Amino acid sequence: MVDVESFIPEAKAEIAEAIGADEAVIALSGGVDSSTAAALAYEAVGDQLTPVYVDTGLMRKGETDQIRETFDYMDSLRIVDAKDRFLDELAGVTDPEEKRHAIGEQFIREFEEVAEEVDADHLVQGTIYPDRIESEGTIKSHHNVGGLPERIDFDGIVEPMADLYKDEVREVARELDLEAIISERMPFPGPGLAVRIIGEVTEEKLEVAREANHVVEEELEEYDPWQALAAVIGKATGVKGDNRVHGWVVAVRSVESRDGMTARAQEIDWETLQRIQSRITGENESVARVVYDVTHKPPATIEYE
Repeated sequence: MVDVESFIPEAKAEIAEAIGADEAVIALSGGVDSSTAAALAYEAVGDQLTPVYVDTGLMRKGETDQIRETFDYMDSLRIVDAKDRFLDELAGVTDPEEKRHAIGEQFIREFEEVAEEVDADHLVQGTIYPDRIESEGTIKSHHNVGGLPERIDFDGIVEPMADLYKDEVREVARELDLEAIISERMPFPGPGLAVRIIGEVTEEKLEVAREANHVVEEELEEYDPWQALAAVIGKATGVKGDNRVHGWVVAVRSVESRDGMTARAQEIDWETLQRIQSRITGENESVARVVYDVTHKPPATIEYE
């Protein structure tokens, strides 16, 4: 486990040295990794840093409002509405790796645009050790590692937490006095709901995934999962009222883990699972059925794509 009392001043010194007298932007998603990196960088270089939250349209329910409220103390915070641009880039894309690369490239283009406006030369990211290992090992391309495009218009990328695991990042976040809603938040993928949708990403699937994830996070909070999610995995027949329908299949997943490198599916009681399926199918007419994923990692990954 990292010694946070020594890590924090060392990380801030590393950030300050890397950025120097230049301006920098940081990719702020609201997750514990990017939020902790933003807090470190903001303490290190202050107003030289422009935090950039990109609303991709692939985010959780209420995410943008929460970001605005949580980080309002950072005067230079930029919230970029890029929903249409991301959906345009994902139109017709069905391959999981192509999705991740399309999202990674569009993220960089958004950051580059803000960087040009504020004359920033450096990009700070909340990359952590499992991101690097999974990308280098070809398990999957993380949007901020293997998903980055070849052309990047930054003099340097600063990754102060690249050697930390998720639980170590949480310890740093707590030491920095970040709100519990950040430090204890369950992981959420950088590509967002796009990797919780099998096949092409559409506005209809996104709405189903967004609402279903909201239900799952609410209903499974008492189980304290390392990560809990809902994914739209296809279509199947069902019955709504007196009518036969061909609606979406939503898979629910909840796992226990230490660092995300391995994970075990949680045992959820039948009453809770029934309540989840009742809410998801009842609150969305286009959902025909709900299933529960009992697969560990390995052989499965935690996310679906």
